[in-house]
Amino acid sequence: MRAVDLIRRKRDGGELSAAEIEFLVEGLTDGLVPTYQWAALAMAIVWRGMTTAETAALVEAMLHTGTVLDLSEIPGPKIDKHSTGGVGDKTSLILAPIAAACGVTVPMVSGRGLGHTGGTLDKLESIPGFRIDLDLVAYRRIARECGLVLIGQTAEIAPADRVLYALRDATATVESIPLITASILSKKLAEGIDALVLDVKSGDGAFMARREDARALAESMASIGRAMGKPVRAILTSMDAPLGRMVGNALEVRECVACLRGEGPEDLMEVSLELAAEMLMLGGVAPSRDDALARCRTSIADGSALDRFRRVVAAQGGDPRVCDDPLGVLPRAKRLETVRAERAGFIQELKAWPVGQASMLLGAGRATAEDAIDPAAGIVLVKSVGDRIAAGDVIAELHFNPPHAAAVPAASDLVAGAVSIGPEPVTRPSLILERLE
Repeated sequence: MRAVDLIRRKRDGGELSAAEIEFLVEGLTDGLVPTYQWAALAMAIVWRGMTTAETAALVEAMLHTGTVLDLSEIPGPKIDKHSTGGVGDKTSLILAPIAAACGVTVPMVSGRGLGHTGGTLDKLESIPGFRIDLDLVAYRRIARECGLVLIGQTAEIAPADRVLYALRDATATVESIPLITASILSKKLAEGIDALVLDVKSGDGAFMARREDARALAESMASIGRAMGKPVRAILTSMDAPLGRMVGNALEVRECVACLRGEGPEDLMEVSLELAAEMLMLGGVAPSRDDALARCRTSIADGSALDRFRRVVAAQGGDPRVCDDPLGVLPRAKRLETVRAERAGFIQELKAWPVGQASMLLGAGRATAEDAIDPAAGIVLVKSVGDRIAAGDVIAELHFNPPHAAAVPAASDLVAGAVSIGPEPVTRPSLILERLE
């Protein structure tokens, strides 16, 4: 078996067997198949696609390059959620404590942000002392004690994905449904979960801008997850506008704490509660969506969700005072500039992509995987879609530190250009686009 022959077959539209895909994946991890050959294969997959059987074989092969955890000793359902990413998407830090407070264990292995999309790990690391680099012994212990655990991908979990993800990012082969499916499921199925909820985003700030592409990705992940014995539910949500009012790591943690106190913005609460409710239903904790939503809201009202977040922050080495005094605990930028409205009216549109790009320019995101992040940098959206506005009103605040001061004019132009103001009032639609059972 030679890699070059398999690359040629895929390039020409042929199908690879499970044994051939296993050979290629094992070769990637042990170095017997060079990364330049995998780069060629990835591009062939982007152009030619993969059948369902090929994609399932790729998931299986990548999954078993590392440890597949067994959390059966922890009582109750183990459910995780995965989002395809967006601007201001901080739902993991809200829904995981909510689900845990309602009786679902949430073992979550998350990733970092890249480009205009934020990463859960970067947000968590803005909490002083918080450790995401836990070993699997600590992972099990904290999941048992707190009902949730939030870590990064370890060397033991799907190591093939670590190599392939970096390769795809460097070779413009990220946007492939089979490769995305394999990347996500190989990590998630290794966590020891019983089931998975997917938040697949569509719109201006999503990787899958077109709704039909987002639906195809959701269907791919759901069907293959189920074929491998894991119940999967997918929700398509809108990412045309930033989610919530804050973009940037420490700022987003502040907003998450506000949500867990019952003080969060309506759009962010809508998506977080819907996803948490799906986790409760999938885990058999709640018999219906209405009951699940009621339980989730109760966990916020009685403080149990915020208490779960406080417990996991402390268990992972972070400062639990972040739950009581986020402004005093989290890093804060030294400089602030405002973006103001040029005319009066109603905000008709606030595009996500330019806001994400502006946040990245201010230091809150990465252009490459090696870039350092400023945890204090980001954007606060003082106004959002549907808000009435007068000429000169502040639309957004740019939070930054002196090293990124030169980027402020460009960031300001991006945010100003993201906003459309018109004479007529608008109602922001629901962010829940579809539910795929």
